[in-house]
Amino acid sequence: MRFMFVGDSMTIGRAGDITWRYRMWQHLSTSFDGPFEIVGPRTELYDTEAGAPLSYAYGAADFPAAARRHLSGWGEGWLHMAPLIREAAAEAGADVLLVSLGLIDLGFYTDSDQTAANVRAFVTAARTANPAVRMVLLPVIPNVRAETDAPFAAEVARFNELLAKAVADLDQPSSPLLLASHPPTYDIHQDTYDGTHPSASGEHKLAAAFADAMHQGWGVGGAYAG
Repeated sequence: MRFMFVGDSMTIGRAGDITWRYRMWQHLSTSFDGPFEIVGPRTELYDTEAGAPLSYAYGAADFPAAARRHLSGWGEGWLHMAPLIREAAAEAGADVLLVSLGLIDLGFYTDSDQTAANVRAFVTAARTANPAVRMVLLPVIPNVRAETDAPFAAEVARFNELLAKAVADLDQPSSPLLLASHPPTYDIHQDTYDGTHPSASGEHKLAAAFADAMHQGWGVGGAYAG
């Protein structure tokens, strides 16, 4: 089974980060009953000094090069990934997409309705690449901006409602969709290093959201042990 991480800055990580992708790879390595592969067209981390994804300085030395693959980018959202996913998923032969997107869209590019439309375009494109592809979608976790920007917080809440509706509308037996749960104990003041991007505890909680969704919804892997 081939897993592809699709995400924004919370998923690509920056130079020196361990990333929740690493935590998920660790989980699959110990709980998945069968061969698996992490796939995707990119392997880099974001270099904050260069302002570009140029770093390979992962914080976990035991993270194999092949498992570092992904489709994620600093400042990229549903708007950016919808046009890319068909080719990326087809070339990689992706079977499962683990998707964490939306915060950057709502913060800078599109409102909740437009972002939800891009979700639907993304799903359609992914299924064009693989009609049997599975997807797990994570709701947007409000960041520190939502504490002081009420209209932004409202857009995040509304998008998450639209995302749940899209998952319900688009779910198919041949290509199932799962809506992961917002990590129940996620605290942006404890689980991030800047109010947005995950610290070590946040990485574990993001990985757990995806792992537990797959375990409970599809019987894939086990419950996240951390």
